[in-house]
Amino acid sequence: MIKYPILKNNASIGVTAPSSGVPSFLHDMFKQACERMEKRGYQIRVGETVWTQAKAKSAPAKVRGEEFNQMMADGSVDILIPPWGGELLIEMIEYIDFSAIKKKWILGYSDTSGLMLAITLKTGIATAHGTNFVDIRGEYSDRTTAMWEQVLSTKEGESVLQHSSTYYQEKWQHDNPTPCVFHLTEETSWKTISRKKEKVQGRLIGGCIDIIRHLVGTPFGDVKHFKKHYISDEPILWYFENCEMTTTDLRRTLVHMKLAGWFEGCSGILFGRSAANDPVEDYTAEDVYLDLSEELGVPIIYDIDCGHQPPQNTFINGAYAEMEVEEGKGTVLQHFRP
Repeated sequence: MIKYPILKNNASIGVTAPSSGVPSFLHDMFKQACERMEKRGYQIRVGETVWTQAKAKSAPAKVRGEEFNQMMADGSVDILIPPWGGELLIEMIEYIDFSAIKKKWILGYSDTSGLMLAITLKTGIATAHGTNFVDIRGEYSDRTTAMWEQVLSTKEGESVLQHSSTYYQEKWQHDNPTPCVFHLTEETSWKTISRKKEKVQGRLIGGCIDIIRHLVGTPFGDVKHFKKHYISDEPILWYFENCEMTTTDLRRTLVHMKLAGWFEGCSGILFGRSAANDPVEDYTAEDVYLDLSEELGVPIIYDIDCGHQPPQNTFINGAYAEMEVEEGKGTVLQHFRP
């Protein structure tokens, strides 16, 4: 059975940096995010790892793991939201005390998705793939991003509906933030590899594919155990987003996952928009999706609101989801089913 945390009113947010911290020249930006959230009624607890960054990490792996464990054990912290992702979260996973994981939301994406997927697979506790802490520092959030609060406030047994965004951001402009942080200039269009209307459903799990691929074959990526012990072998609806890989690297990764059994009995695969996906010898991302769809015999939906070209929907690892896509628009209905 999947266990779902719930976001309560005036929650206390613990901000820890299991991957990258905030370098000193961006401390003001982070403080602005804290101030915005405090004005909205949240209490903010900031860990020491947040304020440091060196050698591509916030702190040594064991230190990051210990701080995460402390915030997880702290009854006064209701939800954990890292400032953002990074590069070397994988180093600290072995220091996580999975036996002591509490029913608290962890919200984030990018490098954080490796930690969240590992927690859901090993414990059956739902985790939330969505906005980072620094991305909610604006005067307001766009409608797609803002849904994180409603989604995380959904009670066990209830459902929550999200829609595709109207516009998305093509490139980051950190030195030129808008009132909602993002520059939403490009028209959103969800696509299907069949070029037809698609409806898929299953238990959502996934994350940044650059990161979670490194869980394959480890004790932290045992998908078969998760299916058997937590979702009674219901079909999995995978979602991925590609941060930096070329199309051939993406293809190698997906074949690796297939050979490891990750896609056995899956009902479909979702791919977020990506500024990566650089073609190799005219081998495009669409070619990758078509090859995978034909091999697995499942629908593939792509360019959804997920990943490094915000805004993004809030996807709950472990929730039962129904997604419909037609003529570039889509909906995702998540059921908080045990």
